[in-house]
Amino acid sequence: MVFFISGKITGDFNYMEKFAKAEEYLKNKGHVVINPTITPLGLNKYEDYIHICYSYIDVAEAMYMLKDWQDSNGSKNCEYPYGMKNNKKIFYEVGIWN
Repeated sequence: MVFFISGKITGDFNYMEKFAKAEEYLKNKGHVVINPTITPLGLNKYEDYIHICYSYIDVAEAMYMLKDWQDSNGSKNCEYPYGMKNNKKIFYEVGIWN
């Protein structure tokens, strides 16, 4: 299955590690993973990133919502509703590492 990872990035100084762990977990389960943290830095607007994430979600079969996804404006207000509207399967992280 192809997964898009969604979670808090803005204000989280460890977001790269958090997303990398989720990516590794899903890949070890045999899935293809779209990790939005590999999107180039330096775009002019937040909306540019959301637009890119929508295209990622379009090609994904499912979304993997990290534990903090509801603390993220992008995840909560954009990615999650977009995934639901487009009938993506939604999976939620339940503390796979700690």
